[in-house]
Amino acid sequence: MPDHDQALLAGGRFLMGDHFDEGYPADGEGPVHAVRVAPFAIDTTTVTVAMFESFVHATAYATVAEREGSSAVFHQAVAARRADIVGVDPVAPWWLEVRGADWRRPHGPLSEAERDHPVVHVAWEDAMAYCAWAGRRLPTEAEWEYAARGGLEGHRFAWGDELRPGGRWPCNIWQGPFPHTNTAEDGWLATAPVRSYPPNAFGLYEVAGNVWEWCADWFAADYYARSPADSPQGPAHGERRVMRGGSYLCHASYCHRYRVAARSSNTPASSSGNCGFRTVQA
Repeated sequence: MPDHDQALLAGGRFLMGDHFDEGYPADGEGPVHAVRVAPFAIDTTTVTVAMFESFVHATAYATVAEREGSSAVFHQAVAARRADIVGVDPVAPWWLEVRGADWRRPHGPLSEAERDHPVVHVAWEDAMAYCAWAGRRLPTEAEWEYAARGGLEGHRFAWGDELRPGGRWPCNIWQGPFPHTNTAEDGWLATAPVRSYPPNAFGLYEVAGNVWEWCADWFAADYYARSPADSPQGPAHGERRVMRGGSYLCHASYCHRYRVAARSSNTPASSSGNCGFRTVQA
């Protein structure tokens, strides 16, 4: 069983949502509302390749991407023969469907995962399978935002309101004109190893950028207007699950979702090279 380095959080009341009215309307980042969460422990990093490997070795689990034979890879990161590129996203053509891309080979069959990087190409249902094995669970969306804020009430980012305090990049996101030129000024084209950037005030690493993180909740754009104040669990049903934190592909011109209030979602069986997860324990 992998060792989960955890931050023990006291819980309490905080103001959840977009305090700056900067979110995309379809994401439903408002209204700002008071929420109370109970004490919980959350991983200080996303689950790594090494941690996920322990799960697979113990259970012989096959992820959705492995069972289906392909997954989505960002076009500049692909490491595959042309014949292994089996599809292009019609809405976001920088995403290519690559045969043989999975958690072991995140950029395609000619790549190999690095053990200290976040595991990717895990669908929501894969993350849930890992949690069941590890005796843990995914965070609720409210728990995730409470933890990511690190006690900074009403700020834009997990570290404050400036994107680059002191002129340094505090997270792994896109630099340059998206989607064709990434200057990699922060040092990374795709995922960075966990703990590459300073933690927030609660000791959590990479809650902005690097990889999207699955949450337990179903997604609904209007949920904040009807959310209970105590330990909200998300809607009772839906078609998509919440993702939080943004990824190495986020950029203000295209996906300004490395803000701490930002929300996104995907279907539970979807996998890609920029989505992972961290776990919690109540």
